[in-house]
Amino acid sequence: MNAILPVMLVLATLAGGLIAGYYLRKKIAQAQANSIEAKAEKILNEAKTKQQEYVLEGKEKAAKITDEAKREERQLRQDVHNAQQRLERRENMFDQKLLEFQDQQHKLQEKVDKVNAVKQEIEKLREQEMAKLQNLAGLTEEEAKEELLHIVEEESKDDLMIRIMKLEKESTEQFEEKSRDIVLEAIQRCASSHAAETTSSIVNLPSEEMKGRIIGKEGRNIKTLEKITGCELIIDDTPETIMVSGFSPIRRQIAKLALEKLMADGRIQPARIEEYVEKAKQDLAIDIKKAGEEALYKMGIAGIDPKLVSIVGRLKYRTSFGQNILNHSMETAYLSALIAGELGLDQSKAKKCGFFHDIGKSVDQETQGSHPEIGKMILEKFNTDADVVQAALFHHADKPTNVYASIVKAADAISSSRVGARKDTYEQFVARLEELEKVAGGFPGIEKVYAIQAGREVRVFVKPNEVDDYTAFQLAKDIAHKIEQELQYPGEIRITLIRETRVIEYAR
Repeated sequence: MNAILPVMLVLATLAGGLIAGYYLRKKIAQAQANSIEAKAEKILNEAKTKQQEYVLEGKEKAAKITDEAKREERQLRQDVHNAQQRLERRENMFDQKLLEFQDQQHKLQEKVDKVNAVKQEIEKLREQEMAKLQNLAGLTEEEAKEELLHIVEEESKDDLMIRIMKLEKESTEQFEEKSRDIVLEAIQRCASSHAAETTSSIVNLPSEEMKGRIIGKEGRNIKTLEKITGCELIIDDTPETIMVSGFSPIRRQIAKLALEKLMADGRIQPARIEEYVEKAKQDLAIDIKKAGEEALYKMGIAGIDPKLVSIVGRLKYRTSFGQNILNHSMETAYLSALIAGELGLDQSKAKKCGFFHDIGKSVDQETQGSHPEIGKMILEKFNTDADVVQAALFHHADKPTNVYASIVKAADAISSSRVGARKDTYEQFVARLEELEKVAGGFPGIEKVYAIQAGREVRVFVKPNEVDDYTAFQLAKDIAHKIEQELQYPGEIRITLIRETRVIEYAR
């Protein structure tokens, strides 16, 4: 019995502990549950609070937007109202002006009617007076005029005829003698070179080996140079010499300068050729400007626009019948000044007129129109003196109305007619090549046309984005057919049509 009591006590203690633990755990769990519910309720309350804040904020923004829209609407209405008022004021002003104009028109019409009435009255009185005179004389107005002229003619016929013949004879003899003396005096006092220019330029080589390098592998170098410059390179047995042939002196000079630069560099290849051709064009532009400045300095002409100076310099590379136009212009200027001096006119102005008379030939190959018309446009563009413009326009006219144009016409004829000054066959050759290029270039899609080998070949470069490979064949046939129909030439002409796409990029 005594042994059972401790066990029961232990069991009772354990049972009590379990019960106490159960209630303690339940209480702890209840406390935790209450804590989570409190947190959840707190979060929910905070969310509701923020929701209310967002709603209030949204209502405030909506109210602001609504107020802004109302202000803009009020402003727009005000602007429309103001514009409507301005239109109404303008309409009222226009109506008033229209009424004033109609009133003035009505007054003018009344005055016109009065003037017409007066004119009719005067004409009526004149007719009455004429009728009275005709009745008194027994002749009409025309008959009276004829009778009076007939009487005067009969009385003075012989005297007038003798006097006119005498004056004409004396005047003609005196004028011819005076003009002959003036021209002879001008010719004797002016001397200049008259060597006609040719269509080729000579390039000296450092060695025979250079010819092969210029030709290049499979002729690539020489073909590239000919294609870019439009000139023909003639390489024959002449030692250490290459001939550059072409009807354009500017093209020949570019080809010559490019060749000299390539030989000095030593690296002759298609890419370098293009580079040095561009450099040659730049050097030629500088040389053209320098030539213009030197010519103007020799002439004593100052105050010329720099662009006009460059246009003048282009005349150094322009010929007419083999005569260099810049030299011809300078000679014409000298002769014009001498003739003007003999006539007692302004020599400086005459010299300027003579110097600029052929300025249109500097760009006549690139611009439509005759060189006198082009020269007039160029000189007017640079605000040149009116007498200089007239001389450029009328120096080929039969009867120039301007005295300086007449002087320039005479000086131009003297300069161009000197022995050896011009060469007709050269000009005919150039004209034939230019006509050949013009006929071949008259098709759409063509970029450049060059007549080479004295007109025996035409090289046509087309725009690759406009002419495809199949169209190129037909275009070459069309060009050949047009040349056959419009031109006369010995032998045959080869048409070479080239279509290529070239893309260049640099890696830096």
